[in-house]
Amino acid sequence: MAATDEPGGDLAVTGSVVVPAAALSWRFSRSSGPGGQGVNTADSRVELSVAPLELPDLTDTQRRRLADRLGPRLVDGVLTIAASEHRQQLRNRQAARERLAAVLRAALAPPPRARRRTKPTRGSQERRIEAKKQRGQLKKQRRGWE
Repeated sequence: MAATDEPGGDLAVTGSVVVPAAALSWRFSRSSGPGGQGVNTADSRVELSVAPLELPDLTDTQRRRLADRLGPRLVDGVLTIAASEHRQQLRNRQAARERLAAVLRAALAPPPRARRRTKPTRGSQERRIEAKKQRGQLKKQRRGWE
């Protein structure tokens, strides 16, 4: 089955990571807030759950990254994303899928390269000292004639 962005299909996270549709769990409930006549009858709020550490085709490194970065958000190993900003359930389902993909993509991203420490150049050090001297001179000139 091809990875699609339809609410019923697989969820493509990255080029190599795809969440199968069978791993996604949906829950629907009534959304809070204004909504007119349909607010008490339409189950437009969506909760999308997945157990990210149990996804197939993950490398050990990716599994470790997910565990480290999503650890506080996981409840019994399950990540849950809620969406209720739209009035239609279908649009909330699409929003939840997009948000889940973004969270997983961010958690799977490799860490940034370590910053290479550098010394300030001689010119920048001299400019800094010169500016400090000028500031001191300015303050010295401001002193009153007691």
